[in-house]
Amino acid sequence: MMRSPLSHLAVAATLVCIAATPMESGSLSLRDGSRLWFDGTSTIRAWRCTADKIDATLHSPDSAVIANTLEGKKVAGTVQVDFPVATLECKNGTMNEHMAKALKATAFTTIRFTMHSYELTKGSAVSGTLHGTLQLSGKTLPISVPVTFGAAADGGLRVTGKVPVQMTDWDVKPPTLMMGTIRVGPVVTVNFDLQLQQGRAVAAQ
Repeated sequence: MMRSPLSHLAVAATLVCIAATPMESGSLSLRDGSRLWFDGTSTIRAWRCTADKIDATLHSPDSAVIANTLEGKKVAGTVQVDFPVATLECKNGTMNEHMAKALKATAFTTIRFTMHSYELTKGSAVSGTLHGTLQLSGKTLPISVPVTFGAAADGGLRVTGKVPVQMTDWDVKPPTLMMGTIRVGPVVTVNFDLQLQQGRAVAAQ
């Protein structure tokens, strides 16, 4: 029995929809225990601010993305890490206010890292470098982030690392407190310990 032109069109449309559907088989999302924090200096003491809410996702067509990564094998995929500036907690109300003002938190609410490519090396541990962009205070610049991969509980993937960031490169003026007598250093170190699991993205609280 011959199909009508409309039937052929319907089949073609269905195939296009299937082909356009993102492959979620290798998607990873954050789970409880993930952490991201900033370490910095000032004229009187070191300080730390933590990101109390993080949203990170890794999308890949490879269903064995965790196993392959831990074996030192590269897989295709994308990585994005977001956190709201308003959730930065420095354990000091005045410091919170000054940091939010310096980062222009009202106008630019989110700090975002987007990976464009990466390198992977397997030695005593699996390590690598993520190459991408950091969107901060309304400015986006390239950045390379060294990372170490390891196994997490229940078959998850643990990603740890740290990278120094020169705030003035992103046009961020380091905060000053107490009428300028306390000055925050221009370099902060971004530290992270991310626990990823198979499944859809859920923001870490």
